[in-house]
Amino acid sequence: MENPITDTPKGQLSARIRHDIEQRILLGEWAPGFRIPMERELMETYGCARMTVNKALSALAASGLIERRRKAGSFVSQPLSQSAVIEIPDVRAEVEAIGQVYRLEVILRQQRRSTRDDMERLNVQTPRQVLAISCRHFAGRRVHAFEDRLIDLVSVPEAADISFADEPPGTWLRGHVPWSEAENRISAFNADSMLATRLEVKEGSACLQVERSTWRGKRPITAVRMFYPGETYRLVAHFSPKGDMPRRDLS
Repeated sequence: MENPITDTPKGQLSARIRHDIEQRILLGEWAPGFRIPMERELMETYGCARMTVNKALSALAASGLIERRRKAGSFVSQPLSQSAVIEIPDVRAEVEAIGQVYRLEVILRQQRRSTRDDMERLNVQTPRQVLAISCRHFAGRRVHAFEDRLIDLVSVPEAADISFADEPPGTWLRGHVPWSEAENRISAFNADSMLATRLEVKEGSACLQVERSTWRGKRPITAVRMFYPGETYRLVAHFSPKGDMPRRDLS
């Protein structure tokens, strides 16, 4: 933490506290589940009143970066999206939620210098090291989804040491890498011969593609394409006056 600041207006100091904590979260210094310093510690660090600290923490909680628990303190939130068209899914969890046995099959895991297509998918202008992963997710004996993912090793260098042989890439990223923005793009099309083979469906079968990109600040984290057999996967957005409450239905 910074040294105590005694000559900063309360509003600016509250914003400074919020910014300092936000940066530690977004840069991965404080991982999901980490308990941030208690209010008393922050008061002593910044030389300010409880109201100033409380204002900063309330703003962080409102943005979804932290979770405040009565008597327990404040904790870095698990990286979830509450306002996207669909939430950031955990494929293994959704398969197990429908009572099926989950299995992961890694087809490709390659660390490489980014190609032009990689840079376009990550929306970056300069080449960098990336981790390319292709894998299939099974629900019992049936292929549940085919995944084509890029991880930016500039933003997530620790991913280079993960085999992903047992833990799906998305599950690992959810638990270890905080993000600040996400974008989903959803489309439907008929499977070509290659995708039909991956999904074990007939060529020309209806399929659903969900493209997702996530960022930490202005830095890309990952770009993934998830392909699902059309007859086994349905997206449902459930709304309330206060906002979206996303839901997926799986056959």
